[in-house]
Amino acid sequence: MASVLTAAERARFGDDPSATIRANLAEVEDRITRACDRAGRARADVRLLPVTKTVPAPVLRHAYAAGLRSFGENKIQEASGKHDALADLAVDWAIIGHLQTNKIKYLTRFAAEFHALGSVKLAEQLNARLEREDRFLDVYVQVNTSGEESKFGLHPDALLPFADQLDRFPRLRPRGLMTLALFTSDMDRVRPCFALLLRLRDAVVRRNAGLAELSMGMSGDYEIAIQEGADVVRVGQAIFGHRPTPDSDYWPGFQPASGAAQ
Repeated sequence: MASVLTAAERARFGDDPSATIRANLAEVEDRITRACDRAGRARADVRLLPVTKTVPAPVLRHAYAAGLRSFGENKIQEASGKHDALADLAVDWAIIGHLQTNKIKYLTRFAAEFHALGSVKLAEQLNARLEREDRFLDVYVQVNTSGEESKFGLHPDALLPFADQLDRFPRLRPRGLMTLALFTSDMDRVRPCFALLLRLRDAVVRRNAGLAELSMGMSGDYEIAIQEGADVVRVGQAIFGHRPTPDSDYWPGFQPASGAAQ
């Protein structure tokens, strides 16, 4: 049952958020389909992961009513609170942002997938916690393909040695690689980030077949990501509208590249 919205929520999402979300989702789905067609790919080969950071739990009930069944969050505390508030709904939660080790106990309690695995230390601690809780976790290894110091993730040269160690952590289920491209509206600068992740995937699957999927592309660049082989696109603002907070609140060290749309 959808909750009554506050005045601020109505101002942002409209009087009927379900209708707004359905309309935006239909446009995103159409753009994904057309991007797949241009790339000679089947629509079923690309998974849409709705990114719900800053979207309050009452609005997520409307998103659920609009047909969404998975939500991606950057901040573990925000995600945990929403999970608790929506415990009556059958929702899969994905954490897609940097995770501090002292927050692991919260993630392993409810998350189905984690898109920012980037160190052996984090893998060790996640595996140990999951072992205690008798749970498993789908993971995507984050790679820094833009070369920006502000970005988390493995250096491309560190990926193969890291992949060789994943078998040590049986509670982690490798699914693929993840990256954040340059934050810019210049797609000629964005595309090489995605192309690099594709090349890295082609190399790493020979060492770890589980790392086959590519999680890349957000609201401003997911069509380019699909053309470059994305299997998962993480789309937020194109579905839920512009966020009221700056990107730096969710991507530590964020500095927009020239021409970036915020």
